[in-house]
Amino acid sequence: MVEMDELLDLVVTEGVSDLHLEVGVPPVIRLHGEMTQLDLPPLQPEDTEALVKSIASPRHLQQLAEDGGTDFGFAFGDRARFRVSAFKQKGCIGSVLRQIPNEMMSLAKIGLPPSIKDLLYRPRGMILVTGPTGSGKSTTLASMINVINEERAVHIITVEDPIEFYHHHKKSVVIQREVGADVPSFSEALRRALRQDPDIILVGELRDLVTIEAAVTAAETGHLVFGTLHTTGAAPTVDRIVDAFPTNQQPQIRTQLAAGLVGVISQVLLPRIDKPGRVAAFEIMITTPSIQALIRDGKTFRITSDIQTGAKFGMNTLDSHLVDLYKKGMVSYGEVITKAQDPEGIVQTLANTNV
Repeated sequence: MVEMDELLDLVVTEGVSDLHLEVGVPPVIRLHGEMTQLDLPPLQPEDTEALVKSIASPRHLQQLAEDGGTDFGFAFGDRARFRVSAFKQKGCIGSVLRQIPNEMMSLAKIGLPPSIKDLLYRPRGMILVTGPTGSGKSTTLASMINVINEERAVHIITVEDPIEFYHHHKKSVVIQREVGADVPSFSEALRRALRQDPDIILVGELRDLVTIEAAVTAAETGHLVFGTLHTTGAAPTVDRIVDAFPTNQQPQIRTQLAAGLVGVISQVLLPRIDKPGRVAAFEIMITTPSIQALIRDGKTFRITSDIQTGAKFGMNTLDSHLVDLYKKGMVSYGEVITKAQDPEGIVQTLANTNV
């Protein structure tokens, strides 16, 4: 039977993003977005169970047995960290391991413009990083926290499920709390965090009304709050937050968001065609008085046009960035159309240009 250390060594050496361990197929890797089966025998139920047991703690194994699933992070020596989702399916155990690189990427290497760095010096407010699962939100957030940690003497509290990137104390003091291990829920951690003298709070996921409410309140009361949502685009992100609240509370949350939202960074990952790897495309909204008024008045459908004309503030739409990447020969036409917010608009734009 293949050993977990051998598989992890391959994953780290080859720069694999995900490792899938399922009964009935050999181990499967995702490299540059493509799924590939390794040249090994299909895994048996006892294989997948042994592989999970080799990396999971007794607490997580108990949770897997009782709840049918568990999530945790672990370190592969000093070479990488992994985020693991282990689960039962058809009575057998399966798992997916995502590699979290040890080295923090710079904002420039991720592809973010210099205007983003200015946001990290805001005294308070909310910065949201959004996008589908696997779009690199955690990497972007970790890089932002790292910049603050290196350049500002502040108190940072992160609440994550599970902790992915480890931050060591640099100029800042960094407290990282894991939901399930250190604290029962995001909302409980946020409530406690406000009594722990934080300057910066990172909420791994704004997954329910209580957590969203607590995060908005924290941003209002003099903290810089970072959070993630599984939305694509600034306008849908604002709508998602407002829609989480009962109808009678929505005017109030619009007013709070208008005052507190500093910016929204939406991202998607695309396979590159010019060289191996993937590249991120971003939509960047930085809140201006005009956008504040649109949020307050419930006219979020107009936010995109403000982003289109907001280049001087460091803004751009997702579609304009996708077109830019395509014109540079970095991504395929098909990927651009698939990931676009307005595919017909992009078809029209590219038809009118000599690309």
